[in-house]
Amino acid sequence: MNLWINFVQNHPAAAKWVREGGLFVIVSNLITVFKYLLLTFLPAAFAFLGDTSFGWPGIPLTIAGETFDWNILGYDQAHGGLAYFTAYMIAMVIGECVNFPIQKLFVFRNHDKPGKQIAWYVAAFIVITCIVNSINCIWVAVAGIFVPAWLYNIGTTVLNGGVSMVVFFFVNKIIFPETPKAVEA
Repeated sequence: MNLWINFVQNHPAAAKWVREGGLFVIVSNLITVFKYLLLTFLPAAFAFLGDTSFGWPGIPLTIAGETFDWNILGYDQAHGGLAYFTAYMIAMVIGECVNFPIQKLFVFRNHDKPGKQIAWYVAAFIVITCIVNSINCIWVAVAGIFVPAWLYNIGTTVLNGGVSMVVFFFVNKIIFPETPKAVEA
């Protein structure tokens, strides 16, 4: 403990990065596990939507002998279609709704009004989701050949969580500057 206290006293800015980064990774990984659990069970809840292709732009690709439609958003029929995409998006949105206040208040110690921060967070979420989904679309198609669904769901959540974690750390550093708690009179 003395080592940490000395580090904080001698290098306060670096200590803040280490504290925020460490807590950020812990919270993000817990949220990733939560998203994985949701993604494991939610597709069955949306089976009534069927496996109708749902995606954009729907460019046909063949990788490792698997032909599929590459989408920035959505999945083709063979890889879950509308039902899987709906479950995926619900898992991601619920995860971020839990993640936002924990990161804001606990990790980055920000107590500003959240209006603009929510707008920036949603914008970052949309951009990151499009990037991750375009990669995940390939992963789901190719991994589906070689591994069972439970394992590629782990890959999906690790991919989503990993890319999101790196980008969101810097987004959060910008939108959640440390602020003191408001003193109530």
